[in-house]
Amino acid sequence: MRTSSVILLLVVLIGLVAGGIYYFRDTGGPVASLTPDGGPVSVRRPLLLVVDDADSGLKRVRVSLRQNDRELVLLERDFAPGTRHLQQKLSLKGLKLKNAPLQIRVEATDTAIYHFGQGNTSVQEFSLLFDSRPPTISVVSRSHNLNQGGSGLIVYTLSEEVERTGVEVGELFFPAFRQQDGRYLCLFSAPWNQDPKNLTFRVVAVDRAGNERRSGFYHHLNRKPRNRTRINVSDRFLETKMPDFQDQFPDTDDLVALFLKVNRELRRANRDRLKEIAAETAPSPLWQGAFLRPRGSNREPFATERTYLYRGRKIDSQVHLGVDIASVARGPVVAANSGTVVLAEEFGIYGQCVIIDHGLGLMSLYGHMSNIEVNVGDEVTKGQEIGRTGATGLAGGDHLHFGLLVDGLPVNPVEWWDRNWVKNNISRKLAGS
Repeated sequence: MRTSSVILLLVVLIGLVAGGIYYFRDTGGPVASLTPDGGPVSVRRPLLLVVDDADSGLKRVRVSLRQNDRELVLLERDFAPGTRHLQQKLSLKGLKLKNAPLQIRVEATDTAIYHFGQGNTSVQEFSLLFDSRPPTISVVSRSHNLNQGGSGLIVYTLSEEVERTGVEVGELFFPAFRQQDGRYLCLFSAPWNQDPKNLTFRVVAVDRAGNERRSGFYHHLNRKPRNRTRINVSDRFLETKMPDFQDQFPDTDDLVALFLKVNRELRRANRDRLKEIAAETAPSPLWQGAFLRPRGSNREPFATERTYLYRGRKIDSQVHLGVDIASVARGPVVAANSGTVVLAEEFGIYGQCVIIDHGLGLMSLYGHMSNIEVNVGDEVTKGQEIGRTGATGLAGGDHLHFGLLVDGLPVNPVEWWDRNWVKNNISRKLAGS
């Protein structure tokens, strides 16, 4: 065999191998995903279709919906060369679907030369359930008497599984928690800083398909007058306390300006974190009966509006959202009820601080302590010592700042110290009576 023939044969073989590699380099069809890919759906939320073909690119996508003997085309689209990704919302509005199962079929073809230039076609099907009916809310608890700034508990049942439920009070949302017996328990509050005349109370339930129900419930709300006080900020207080916060505002040297940053910005940041900590709550009650009132005398009522004066001039105003209790220096601080410690550290304006979760979004806060004797994760019992009082944080003297929170929102602790109030408004409802 002559050399030229051998070379020609080699060229042909190489060409065949290269052609085979090129022809068979892409034999898989596009990959499609649908969100949700199963379960209930409704017109309230569009489906999200994603189709990818990283090799040859997309040529054509067709999406159809079948319910019983009826077929509808949701999407039919050809693509320009080089298109490798499709993300498309598929609306079910206006299709007059029945509350019944349906199937979504996705046919996607790429631009590969496989199958003699016809490309690869993949077919994926998804089984869903169309559901246009919102959940039914049945309120079980009967009386819902609240004080402005105070707490309430509602008990109800739902007709189906939901992804979000709770009580809306104005613009606030308080989550509910499903119990083993199927009831939903929701602690909520009538905020201290909103006019009761303008507040609306609604139970909200959103099912897995996105259907939403809002239902009012009978309640009675008592307005509470706001207490006011004036606090003189002395140079001695500034010189004593402000160095503790200098590291958080290193660019502020003036003590009055530093005090205002602490009293405003740090206070606001601390309250924002309280909302984050609320998500760590247990889904069932951890407490029993009324809460223990710390020993000592109250300095001022809950939600007192404080006006701060420096050298006779008003420099700030804030609302004090707790109860300050003074006893003896470095006096014992005990857990007001049983629960789990979710914070035990230096915490902004509260200084050395402990927060105990009592379940259902209810937490107690102990601030300005001189030392802490518990750790995060500890389970504590009512009356157990957790530390000692002090003057850490933004405190002018040794005392305990005691607060109660419902889903991170401060509420009036005085109610929870009252055995009769707890029995009539909380315990009986928890027991199902």
